[in-house]
Amino acid sequence: MKGMATYDLMESIRNTNEWMGASARAFASYPVWGMVPNPMFKVMSAWGRVTERSFARMVIKPDWGITSIVAEDGRDHMVEEVVEIDNAFGNLLRFKVHGRPEKERRVLLCAPMSGHYATLLRSTVASLLPDCEVWVTDWHNARDIPVSEGKFDIEDYTLYLVDFMRHLGPDTHVIAVCQPVPLALAATAYLAEQDPEAQPRTLTLIGGPVDPDAAPTEVTDFGRRVTMGQLEHLAIQRVGFKYKGVGRLVYPGLLQLGGFISMNLERHAQAFSDKISAEARGEAGERDKHNRFYDEYLAVMDMTAEFYLSTVERIFKAREIARNELVVDGHKVDFGSVTKVAVKIVEGEKDDISAPGQCLAALDLLTGLDASQKASHVEPGAGHYGIFAGKSWRNNIRPLVMEFMDTHSGGGGTGQRKLRVAASNG
Repeated sequence: MKGMATYDLMESIRNTNEWMGASARAFASYPVWGMVPNPMFKVMSAWGRVTERSFARMVIKPDWGITSIVAEDGRDHMVEEVVEIDNAFGNLLRFKVHGRPEKERRVLLCAPMSGHYATLLRSTVASLLPDCEVWVTDWHNARDIPVSEGKFDIEDYTLYLVDFMRHLGPDTHVIAVCQPVPLALAATAYLAEQDPEAQPRTLTLIGGPVDPDAAPTEVTDFGRRVTMGQLEHLAIQRVGFKYKGVGRLVYPGLLQLGGFISMNLERHAQAFSDKISAEARGEAGERDKHNRFYDEYLAVMDMTAEFYLSTVERIFKAREIARNELVVDGHKVDFGSVTKVAVKIVEGEKDDISAPGQCLAALDLLTGLDASQKASHVEPGAGHYGIFAGKSWRNNIRPLVMEFMDTHSGGGGTGQRKLRVAASNG
């Protein structure tokens, strides 16, 4: 109950700050204050608007907001979100584009489960849709999953990816971003041994910790300093009474958000100060750059305690992936068994979360691949988010990834897939 009380205390603090912001906004917005030539009321109202919105966003799952795209015919085509696999801890979500021929590039985008929703990849999805059929791993907030659904750790995560890859078939190009990079690599190796015909055609790994010790960062240093006992005592709490997952042990998203903000506290403080000033001057917009970024950044989700602790213990501390010692569902995965899947590594030169070298370590594990099946790229000047959602992704990395997919497509595509489906139905 102590952990549950702490969880509810954090929620109470968040709720109180949201209420204070709403109260300040409402009080300072009374027309009568227009008769008082003092900027205090404008500043108070601006502070209230920014504060209320910021704390409210922390418990709201953002919408994808991708309703249409422009195709080669110059027309807008409607985009529908279709859940193809509905599981307790995450869905396989397809962005189905209506009214255009199906694209041959079939992309499974593995979204991170690291405190933010899969909508963090909204711009990545939007950039791929004009040229690809896109599926995304849409993970659920652990606070909303009843305890009766059981545990969810890195092995379960890997098996989810295995099921998604099997569902989509061998014509799929998998792109993993950040946290799922080592587990997407493990899922591919698992399939190579257990179900070779279900392996994807290509695997693009973007800024993930395959070997955290290859290039230490503040994140990896923290993992080494803290013992598992300390981490469990300090970070793990029970979901409070307000949510369906009441009693489930989780690593709270609000706690993770505090860690995110503390890494760049001065920059975030300045951003909010500038936003309040802009609001007070009447120069801020509903969908300005600040709101677009922080509406997503502040929207956090809880992770199951098993997933968070097993990630730290097995990937960062024991380095099971880097040492080729990972066991999934009782089966020891051998990365050397991957012989048919082309693999591309993408890293950012200024990535302070998964520094260059951590993701590149995957190529050394893939001893069964020829050099022609391996590729890597370090984006100059790019930080962590830039390599999958920023200008560097749009202008430089995305074209390279598309070219890599086409080079290693193997002449498969939609035509061969339809022939296989027709044969199996016959």
